[in-house]
Amino acid sequence: MNQKAIDRLFDRLAATYGAAWDRSLGATPVLDAKALWAHELQVFAERLEAVVWALDQLPEHPVNVIQFRNLCRQAPAAIALPLPEPKADPARVVAELAKLGTLRATVTAQAGDMKVWARRLKAREMAAERLSSFQRDAWRVALGEAA
Repeated sequence: MNQKAIDRLFDRLAATYGAAWDRSLGATPVLDAKALWAHELQVFAERLEAVVWALDQLPEHPVNVIQFRNLCRQAPAAIALPLPEPKADPARVVAELAKLGTLRATVTAQAGDMKVWARRLKAREMAAERLSSFQRDAWRVALGEAA
């Protein structure tokens, strides 16, 4: 992380914890402490939202650099916003709907016939396809050809 970000982080921690923050640093020179924090938090240089999240989750007592780094690691992953959907090509829409025309005609023609499935099963059996005993019985009962 850059020096400006570390300076702002230390300012925030000092404001949050007051004298307890100063005591937590002990006799360590501030520049040495900041260098250590910059080194440990370098992995978050491109994910500053994790640092912001960690600042919002600070515990009651001053944290050391390892505790703060672990807080940053717990930050939820950023949610990628989806790109807007591309506009449909009108010519392609017409072509695709034309392909569905034959299917629509077939479905419309069979809409009143609730026993299409039974006729299909019968045709499959008549074409020497093996059906299960349930399928054979079902189409026969549906079409009134029970043996």
